[in-house]
Amino acid sequence: MKYLRLFMVFCFLGFAGESYAEQFVEGMDDVPMLEGMHQISQDDVSFGNEETRLLEAYFNAPKLKFSAIADFYNESLPQLGWIYQGNRGNNLLFYRDGETLEVVRESVSPLIVRITVKTKP
Repeated sequence: MKYLRLFMVFCFLGFAGESYAEQFVEGMDDVPMLEGMHQISQDDVSFGNEETRLLEAYFNAPKLKFSAIADFYNESLPQLGWIYQGNRGNNLLFYRDGETLEVVRESVSPLIVRITVKTKP
């Protein structure tokens, strides 16, 4: 019985991990979203054609600190091919295949975060 309970716990954690991994920013299929971030859909911006694109999404994260969000993106984006370029104040910068990705803390209270993906000129 004890082993059955352990097995059930591991199965639940496995399924929970899968659903967590499937959370991506709406409109940005290749940018994951940390649990606790909530996309503010009416503020999204999306422009693009075959040569360039500009995608911008805003999030509120009332129960998170920006440091947790920064840690998440510093760990997860390189696994998706994004190369960390450094930070400027409250901005994290990444580069991949002619595009830049920027994670910016727009405000502290409430915590508002902007993620922008754009083709580098």
